[in-house]
Amino acid sequence: MKDFKERQLAFLLQLIGITAVLFAIHSYLLYHFAQDLKLYFPVWQIYTFHLIVTLAMYTAINYRYSSGKKDIFNLFMILTFLKMALAIIFLLPLILSTFENKQPDVFNFFIPYFLYLFFEVFALTKFLQKP
Repeated sequence: MKDFKERQLAFLLQLIGITAVLFAIHSYLLYHFAQDLKLYFPVWQIYTFHLIVTLAMYTAINYRYSSGKKDIFNLFMILTFLKMALAIIFLLPLILSTFENKQPDVFNFFIPYFLYLFFEVFALTKFLQKP
């Protein structure tokens, strides 16, 4: 269980750091290049969603790995599918709304989505490579 806590804390600190950097860059770009753009979702809600879902997914995989189950690929695939479903549920109010320009909101959501997915895969492969 010691390894679980160490990996979890290290991942949490990295995730918070990545979130702060991505949020700052995203907010800066929107402020300077898209001031007149009206968005359905505030940027902080998007990053909060990504942070919580990514942390929950990593925690589940880390716990399973720490409990002795070394084959976590199936769990990762199931949780990735669940993450996609949660993303659609998160975007459902936008999809069902009469909001005029939905494309910037979709890009604002999915660009960080794939960056978080890349970070998550990187973090998982990093601790799986250690003997």
